[in-house]
Formats: sequence, structure tokens, C-alpha cells
Amino acid sequence: MIITFFGHSNYTSSFEDEERLLKLIEDVAQSNQVDFYLGGYGAFNGFAFHCAKKYKEIHTNAKLIFITPYLGSWLDNRKDIINKSFDMIIYPEIEHVPKRFAILKRNEWMAKQADYVFGYVHTHYGGAYKALLYAHKHKKPYTNLYQGKYELS
Repeated sequence: MIITFFGHSNYTSSFEDEERLLKLIEDVAQSNQVDFYLGGYGAFNGFAFHCAKKYKEIHTNAKLIFITPYLGSWLDNRKDIINKSFDMIIYPEIEHVPKRFAILKRNEWMAKQADYVFGYVHTHYGGAYKALLYAHKHKKPYTNLYQGKYELS
């Protein structure tokens, strides 16, 4: 099973959100082997990594997988840190796009691969919104952890 995450870079984590997400992951995974596809940018991605890592401490068959939008010097300069934090690095085979669109295309690829998506989206703009909307339009099961009044449109 593949689980991925999309959320705002300015997200502020809380203990309550952590408990809730860990419970939701348990419910979705149902003790199956889980590959967490993680992006690594912004506060919500850091929170998602933290929760996935906690889940992995209990479920040793889980994997933390960094999905990189870039190759070359960008990745080379971070490879040591990424290799220490993640079990694997994947560069998705996406059509060649300008660098400014690489994260968007990487997110779409992650949503396509995912069996389940967790998000934290409360705006109708930005990369997290576009990624969660993409998952929604492609009928991927997802949970938006934002608890205010919000609908994808």
C-alpha cells in the first residue's frame, strides 16, 4: 500500500493532529505493508515525515520513500541527509518540464501512485490544493485533515 501526503508549507503541527493522523494511518493501512511517499518541502511535509517515521517505529515493514522532483546537483547536495532519513529515493518518470513545474508534476505522479492520500488543505490555491484536487478528480481515497469548513472545487 502506498500512502502520500500534501499540505500547506505554513502548517503548524499539534499533538492532537499527530494523534489523529497516526490513528487514521493505522485505520487505512490495516496492518498491511506501507510505503510512505514523501515530498520533503514545507511544514506539513515535515509533520507527515514525523508521523510516518513514528508509524514505522511500530510497523517495521513500513518504508519512508523520498520522491524527488529534481536530479543533478540539487539532489547530489542533499543525498547524504536524504539517505540517512529515508529508506529509498525515487525520481518519478515524468515528462520533461521546466524546473518551476517539477514539484507540481511530481505531486501528480505521487497522487497517481497512491492508494490513499492525506492532506491538510484550507485554501483554493497553491501546490497542496492542486495536488489534493488532482487526487480527488482521479477518485483516489483521501482525508483532508483540516477540520474547518472546506470543500474541494
